[in-house]
Amino acid sequence: MTDIMTGGCQCGRVRFSARVADNDAILCHCRMCQSGNVSVAFKNFAVADMSWHSEPDWYASSPIARRAFCSRCGTPLGFQYNDDDKIDLHVATFDDPVRFVPKFHFGIESRLDQWVDTGRLPGYRIADNPETVERWMKAIGKLPD
Repeated sequence: MTDIMTGGCQCGRVRFSARVADNDAILCHCRMCQSGNVSVAFKNFAVADMSWHSEPDWYASSPIARRAFCSRCGTPLGFQYNDDDKIDLHVATFDDPVRFVPKFHFGIESRLDQWVDTGRLPGYRIADNPETVERWMKAIGKLPD
């Protein structure tokens, strides 16, 4: 079943829609994707299956590719080879990213293996940290959604 899914940057300036036919996603570990991250979760699309409601900014990250981002809030949005009719969108930029499931790792020559299997680590909610709760309460009177 194909669904139309939406997403965008943190500040809302850049928005997109995409026709999603499956749940497959990838984790990229190349050094360029590790710029600011240990890896990036991507969902791949044909460019024809997605549209920008408001255009992102683009950065030529290498001689073979460019990256979509929002210049106002800094959110990275996607990756596209210069000569390709496909685009990878960051999974976390979708409004409801929970459906996506990683199917393989890419760029494993630079993978930081200590960050791959973190399921056994303890987990804490924002509400478990009094200092963070206090900051949010002072700023907006509630915890973020």
